This record gives sequence, C-alpha cells and structure tokens, in this order.
Amino acid sequence: MKERIKRARKLMAEKELEALIIDSDTNRFYLTGFTGTAGRVLFTPGHNYFITDFRYTEQAREQTDGFEILEISRDVEEKLADILKKESINKLGFESKVITFKQYNNYKDKFDDLQLVATEGLIEKLRVIKDQSEIKKIQKAIDITDEAFNHILDFITPGLTEREVALELEFFMKKQGGNKVAFDFIVASGQRSSMPHGVASQKKLEKGDFITIDFGITYQGYCSDLTRTVILGEATKKQRKIYDTVLKAQLAVIDQVKAGMTAKEVDAIARDIINEAGYKDNFGHGLGHGVGIEVHEDPRVSYTSDATLKSGMVITDEPGIYLPEWGGVRIEDDLLITDDGCRVLNNSPKDLIVL
Repeated sequence: MKERIKRARKLMAEKELEALIIDSDTNRFYLTGFTGTAGRVLFTPGHNYFITDFRYTEQAREQTDGFEILEISRDVEEKLADILKKESINKLGFESKVITFKQYNNYKDKFDDLQLVATEGLIEKLRVIKDQSEIKKIQKAIDITDEAFNHILDFITPGLTEREVALELEFFMKKQGGNKVAFDFIVASGQRSSMPHGVASQKKLEKGDFITIDFGITYQGYCSDLTRTVILGEATKKQRKIYDTVLKAQLAVIDQVKAGMTAKEVDAIARDIINEAGYKDNFGHGLGHGVGIEVHEDPRVSYTSDATLKSGMVITDEPGIYLPEWGGVRIEDDLLITDDGCRVLNNSPKDLIVL
C-alpha cells in the first residue's frame, strides 16, 4: 500500500494539488486495503488520513498501514475543514465522478476558502497496471470460476431454468472460497442468447439451445469474468459456423495482442474476422475491458477507445455474434498483457461443448 500511496502523491504533484480527498469505495480499498463500507481518505502535505466512524475504527487500524485514523461520526465536512485550515491548504482535489451534487455543495459551503479542483480517473489511472499481489488475487478468482464452469457442465439438463443454473454457479463458487458475485450472471439460452446482457430468467433450457453463461466471482476484493457458450443437444451446421467464427476471432486476439498495441488495433483483430465471415452487424459491443477491483474498469478495449495496452494490464477478450430471434455466441477469457504477448488466465475449454 505504501507504494500505491507514493504513486498517488506523485500524481497529485503533477496536478499541482495540495490535498486530495477520496470518496470512491473502490479507490479507498485500492489505497488502504480497508474492506468496510464507510470511510474517506484525505492526503495532505504532511499526513495520510483515513476517516471513518466509531463502527469501523478498530477494523481500520487492523487493515490499513501508513494512515492516521481519525474517528469522525458527525459534522464530517466541518471537521475536515478544520484540518484543511490548520494545514493551510488552498487547493483541494476531489473525485468528480463519485461525489453527488449535494455533497459538492456541502464541500463548497464548508470549504469556502479553498479552491476545489475536480479530478477524473486519477487513482483509476494507477489501478490499470496490476502488481503481483493483485494478479494473484485475480488468478484465484479466475481459478474458482473455472472450477465452477466444469461443475456446471454436469449440472445442466433440459428443463432447468436459467436462474437455477445461475444460482448453482453462485452457490458453488462461494463454497470454493469466493466472496460475492462480481455482477449479475448472464445465463441466456435459445433465442435469448442473442441478448449480450441477457440476465438469467425463468426460461427453461431446451434441447437445441445455445446457452451463453457469463459469470464471475470476487476473491479478496478482485474480480473474475468468464463467458462460455455451450449447446444442449446436437449442434446444427449454422450453430457450428457461428461458434467457430467467434472462437477463431477470440483465439486470434490471444495470438497477436501485446503491450504497445492500441485498444482499437486489438479490437480490430477480432472484428475483422467476424466482419469477413458476414456478421458485421452482429457484433455490436467492444472486444473487452479491464478487470480488477471492479469487473468493468479501464482500459476499454473497443473500436472507440484511444487507450494503449501496457504490460501488467488485465483485460477481457470476448468477441460475440448475436442474431436477433435466433441466438448468439460469446467466448471470453481474462488476459494478462505482457511485453511480448499475453498470458491467458483461464483454463476452461473453448471447443464447442455439446451436452
């Protein structure tokens, strides 16, 4: 955590901020390791403050390192104003995408002698490159997800509902040490598999259905994100063609991606293959996104992104083809970007599985 604090302070200096207040839950966790639900970080020239109330002071002392714990249960902004005045702060940065308009007005009212500077993506900029401790936690979350996929293949039978599949996945992953689901699981079967975000419904699984399963778990604060599409019963020629096209696009990214490439270039690897196969209008989302404390974080990997991939980023590789009122296929892995390529963090099989 001390290295993260050092890097955060370097960014503050670059932005000429005398002090910075962190209200984001995810950024607070990244900088402190604190897992409670109430707390703020305040960096001043001479102090690293962690501010919380009576409920969490003991937990904060146990989980944080390098912070001065302040217990403030009432009139938080007024007491923060006293600290800032005492340290002669004139310029305070805040997270513009996090605080509400009401909270901003509270800051303006209580910090009336200060210049408030809106920051965007300051700490998130640090989070895009994962250190070894983060990679280990992400890998553990992914390992649990892979185990769950292997388990669910024996569980799926005609007549089960999509929701029953999702619940079984959640129960299994929590038994294996997962903490909480990373997002609402997508279990979309038959015609519903044409919906990229078809959250599990009461639809029953039927023979001949494509079943797209997109799920993930958190482990010690870090996420996994895996998608596989299987078929229940015999696959038609059309189903195999679409599946093979998506798989070809997904594997091509794994083969070619590396640090230094732009997000647009990586997206184009998969998109060109899908376009050439005749499905240009059926791959409407970007290729992927960053994974870490949040299941969707920077960098965005899409045809609209200006990001450049760097070694240490963890991104998803998830091309898809979706035909309305027919069905669809998506295949997704989590990739650790390296200087000369990538490391696939998942080990779940990707050849078409017929159940």
